[in-house]
Amino acid sequence: MNYSVILEDTLKNLKSKKKLLLHACCAPCSSYVIEYLSNYFAITILYYNPNIDSLEEFNHRLNELKRFVQEFKTKNPVEVVSLGYQPMDYLKVIKGLEQEKEGGSRCYQCFKLRLTKAALYAKNHNFDYFTTTLTISPLKNSQVINQIGHELETQYGVNYLYSDFKKKEGYKRSIVLSHEYNLYRQDYCGCIFSKNARLEKVKKGETI
Repeated sequence: MNYSVILEDTLKNLKSKKKLLLHACCAPCSSYVIEYLSNYFAITILYYNPNIDSLEEFNHRLNELKRFVQEFKTKNPVEVVSLGYQPMDYLKVIKGLEQEKEGGSRCYQCFKLRLTKAALYAKNHNFDYFTTTLTISPLKNSQVINQIGHELETQYGVNYLYSDFKKKEGYKRSIVLSHEYNLYRQDYCGCIFSKNARLEKVKKGETI
């Protein structure tokens, strides 16, 4: 399915400004998404990322996200809510999947964990929609992420905003904005497994 087209159709049919809960993993991935969606929604960014490998990295990404939101001018308001560093949430759901390859069942459980938290938060705080910045990454499967969103939409009765933010030059725009605002662009997704995979590539002299 072309989730970029579905998103465009949804935005065209909005009758009034809505409240969106946007799960975000970091400032660079959020940059283009905020630029795009803040024209249509009042956005609350939910920073819930228990997969991140250390508290230092967690706080670094959070502080960069807050800085970008503060410096970037938007049509509608944007705020950031952090649920704090909760690594045990992640370790519980990926137990037994530690040896899985990137993009496999371990990543699926990570996506589902974070999107479930977003869906519940959106439902409990009366948001009109929830979604995630994760589909902007060329390394993440947008079909899988949107399918999880669809299942949670059905389960919890809160609208999921379907997306494929990497389309329409979204990923390239995020790189431009990252340079303009001098954002910290990490070279791994956040978990210890992706970090180790990155280090292995460095040792082999491979391009990341």
